Amino acid sequence: MRLRACPSALATAALTIGLTAAAPPAHAADHPPFLDRLTTVSPVASTVPANGDVNPYGTFTLRESIGDLHRGSVLVSNFNNSANPPAGEQGRGTTLVQIAPDGTASTFATIDPNNLPGPCPGGVGLTTALTVLPGGWVVVGSLPTTDGTSATAQAGCLLVLDKHGTVRETFAGDGINGPWDMTAVSFDRRGEHGEHRTQSELFVTNVLNGTVAGGGAEVDRGTVLRITLCTEGDAPPARVATTEIGSGFPERTDPAALVVGPTGVGLGRDGTLFVADTVLSRITALPHALTRTDSAGLGRIVSTGGNLNGPLGLVVAPGGDILTVNAGDGNIVETTEAGEQVAVKQINSEGTPPGAGALFGLALDPDHDAVYFVNNVDNTLELLH
Repeated sequence: MRLRACPSALATAALTIGLTAAAPPAHAADHPPFLDRLTTVSPVASTVPANGDVNPYGTFTLRESIGDLHRGSVLVSNFNNSANPPAGEQGRGTTLVQIAPDGTASTFATIDPNNLPGPCPGGVGLTTALTVLPGGWVVVGSLPTTDGTSATAQAGCLLVLDKHGTVRETFAGDGINGPWDMTAVSFDRRGEHGEHRTQSELFVTNVLNGTVAGGGAEVDRGTVLRITLCTEGDAPPARVATTEIGSGFPERTDPAALVVGPTGVGLGRDGTLFVADTVLSRITALPHALTRTDSAGLGRIVSTGGNLNGPLGLVVAPGGDILTVNAGDGNIVETTEAGEQVAVKQINSEGTPPGAGALFGLALDPDHDAVYFVNNVDNTLELLH
């Protein structure tokens, strides 16, 4: 019955993309790059909560006020706990921090890995995969370790929290294996008797398919899943379908980053899903992401090399261009849908080499005229405006 009320993405092709996915017009050659108008980087606030969690990864700008979530604030997920540094442990962060535009920060949730309402193989280590669905349902990825090293990394899950920061359910298995980044789109639906329901499509990258067994060697088994959810009333979203729409992405373990694999994802107006292929420094495009029933493999190579240097976070800007941030040099790069790299700015120069390992998630501000990003060196949220 749920499947009839919230059908698979096949029935939604004609609907307008909204809420958490960008819906830009096609890029025009006479339009200046989006990044050309952004000239200043300003720190907003520390992302370190009371328990000392560090390494902010996921970044999401809240679009509605509901419960303890406030419109215009930014939700940030922390990947590591206070043991990194000095011990260098990774994949053990448990907190979500909410930061207002004026810099006021508060802990939205501290997740107890020993008190979860469902399975999450390995526990909790929050990743860049972070989104908020209608009704204030927060979905965040977990790629956990027990000793802070890739040798103990396990499949993890997607954790679903309510608008007050309580974990209400988990999604595990059926292809979820090291959920690393995510974007989402939601549609209003009507049930058989006119009742309101929401259908959401999550697009999730996974980086642990054979990666640990590879022992640092490249393994071409990274995936992108489309997970269909149905929400009715006050009940948590129900998972009704999972489809692998991308596969064969390179991934590997890494002593400095735990794991490297397909990261940022962003949905274009025509239903193309753009993916940041971090290992090979390129952007790929999976066509018909909302409607396809099989894997597109790596899809079309949009752009490779050049200013792309380990792209991580990805977002589609107004005008349709693709913004990515580099793991290798602290730069943000703007690439057209046709693959032309039209702008590059260094937004972080800390670390050795400058900017390396500093950037992960990024998100447009509510007005889509500035970009929030996290600084992993200083553990801060910053704004490019």
